[in-house]
Order: sequence, then C-alpha cells, then structure tokens
Amino acid sequence: MADEADALSQFGISKEETDKLVSEVIRFILFKSHQNSGCPIKREDLTQIVTKNYRQRNLATYVINEAKTKLSSVFGYDLKELQRSRTSSNTQTRLPQSQSNADSKSYVLVSQLPIEVFRKHVVEDSTSPMTAFTFAVLAVVQLAGGKIPEETLWHHLRRMGLHESDEHNPVFGSNKQALETLVQQRFLQKEKVSGPEGNTLFYDLAERALDAQVSERVTDYISQILKNDVSVVELD
Repeated sequence: MADEADALSQFGISKEETDKLVSEVIRFILFKSHQNSGCPIKREDLTQIVTKNYRQRNLATYVINEAKTKLSSVFGYDLKELQRSRTSSNTQTRLPQSQSNADSKSYVLVSQLPIEVFRKHVVEDSTSPMTAFTFAVLAVVQLAGGKIPEETLWHHLRRMGLHESDEHNPVFGSNKQALETLVQQRFLQKEKVSGPEGNTLFYDLAERALDAQVSERVTDYISQILKNDVSVVELD
C-alpha cells in the first residue's frame, strides 16, 4: 500500500482517478480483443486513454502495468507484449500493410487457464475451424523451417482442399482473407525477397507463433498427425 501511495503522490492524482483510468484501459483491452478477433492492441491506443486528460510523465506506463496486474488476478489473462524482429538483409522488405507499425509496442491477451480447461469452458464452437486452420498453416511453415514462399504455402493448403481463389468457403469466406487474418494477429508476417528471378513473397513465423507455448502446441499437433519425429520431417 505504501508503494502505491508513493506512486500516486508522484503523479499528483487520487486513487479514485487512477482506478478509473485502470478500469477504462481494461475495458478497452477486453472490448478490442473481442471485436478484432484477437488482433494485437497498440500501446499507443492505451496510452491515449490516459494522456487525453492527464499529462503526468510515466502515468500511462503505471496505469497499463496496473491494468496488466488486474487482468491477471481478476480475469485470468496475461497481457503479453509483442516484439517484432527486424529484417537484417537489404534484399528483404517487410510489407507495409497491417505491419506498418513494426517498431511500435503492442499487446495480446493470453489465457492463463490450463489448455484443457480453456478448451472445455472458454472456446466457442464457432472459433474451432479458425483454430484448426491456424495450426495447419503454422505447422506447414514450421516444417519448412519457419519461412516459406507464398506459392509453396498455397501448394500445401490446396492439398488440404483450401484454394487461394476460393472466396466462398462456407467457414472462412475468403481463404486469402483467412490467411491475412493470421498476419494481422501476428502469427505470420510477410516479406518480399528480391532474387535473380524477381521478387518472391515469403511467409515467416511471427511473434505469436514463436511464443514457446504456441510453438510447443504446434509441434504436438504435427507429431499427432505425422506420428513421427518432426525434426526429420521435410516438406516436399
């Protein structure tokens, strides 16, 4: 309590004002996460909730950290920060679409429930096909070494009955848009690589796919399908 009082005295605002800001940030995070199907939430958007009425230095950081603590203790969510890796090669260009804020901080909500409990009590049947699609795509990219040309990815998806030209899938609507959703959710990222034959579009595993828990689940998914040691499996 003393630490909290010291922090509030530093900002010169009351506990009631701070609690209100924390609640507003939490509501925004929960609403945006649901509205945007789990797409990352920009730190800039959270900061603006605070700075629209308050100018105290570091107040936004304090409020976001308090929101993170309450999301964990009350709602059972981890507010995980995403950090995008930079491209080191001059021949590689990150596409600007949904990834134009590559260097800005963003967050996603990750359930702290055990996976069995989460599946039984939280996951909705309507989201199951997209989850299966996500794991199928990530498995293909992971088996390719974490990076795969667009045409090769669609080659393997076509073998699963998913064609890039299909815009009337009974579950996804547009298959291309379903793949783009994985980019927006930061499971994948797109790169255009220059070569002797021109530019080639690649899909790489992005931050959320590289998270240890997700990566382990994808590996388990691959093992269950192939019944083999995934380290020796290669895509043809």
